[in-house]
Amino acid sequence: MALKIAGWTHTYSGKVRDLYESNDPSLSHLILVVASDRVSAFDHVLEPAIPNKGAHLTTLTNWWFDRLDVPNHLSHEVAVPKEVAGRGTIAKKLDMFPVECVVRGYISGSGWKEYEDNGTVCGIELPAGLQFGGKLPEPIFTPAYKAPMGEHDENITFDRVIELIGQENANALRDLSLKVFKMASELAEQAGLILADTKFEFGIDPANGQITLGDEVLTPDSSRFWSKTAWERGERKDSFDKQIIRNWLAANWDQTGTPPNLPTEICEETANRYAELVQLLIT
Repeated sequence: MALKIAGWTHTYSGKVRDLYESNDPSLSHLILVVASDRVSAFDHVLEPAIPNKGAHLTTLTNWWFDRLDVPNHLSHEVAVPKEVAGRGTIAKKLDMFPVECVVRGYISGSGWKEYEDNGTVCGIELPAGLQFGGKLPEPIFTPAYKAPMGEHDENITFDRVIELIGQENANALRDLSLKVFKMASELAEQAGLILADTKFEFGIDPANGQITLGDEVLTPDSSRFWSKTAWERGERKDSFDKQIIRNWLAANWDQTGTPPNLPTEICEETANRYAELVQLLIT
């Protein structure tokens, strides 16, 4: 159930975020984005929530926005309402592209499965002999189509991106995504972390026509971070995200019907991983 917030009207709830529009017509170009503590996996919102998750996502996104040399959706025209302080963001409304801009610097997850079968990731041919969690020769742009609510996103080719949004925009999203990934990887390395892969979302700012970075950015929900020290020891599976939850669900649920409630210890372990990433990056 979304909170009632003075001066704002709830308009939409996603798996994790709740959106509000201002009751002030002069602020119709802004939106209040509230990161909840809800957690999703395998396209289901799970119970119970993860303590402080929304605050961690918001803290990290704002930290990255302050350090990345690319336009973002943050607005400072009005203050975040006190009811959602620490979890809320005042953002400019963007005309979002229907493309998730995924960048992979290392091979893991669904990309690893495809590589084992075909020697490719999202149709991009890669060198033979890569190991799970191995570093790619260069980061690769592997976009996905943002499917309507309730449907699965699908990996698409760059040619399909061109069909969807045009050559100029497609080139811009690819180049911006790779640029941001490079900047973020360098900052993560300073904190003893490896950014294995991530996804970005961009839109057009109606006020100036500029391609602008929106949504969350470089959080445990949108990215895979590893400890650099652990990676160098050959440990490639423990990431600072909700992989603990995915692993537990895979072992305890056949993905039919309603997923089971998460055990307390799984929620606590996940919360600790989010908090640890914040600590490593920001302190």
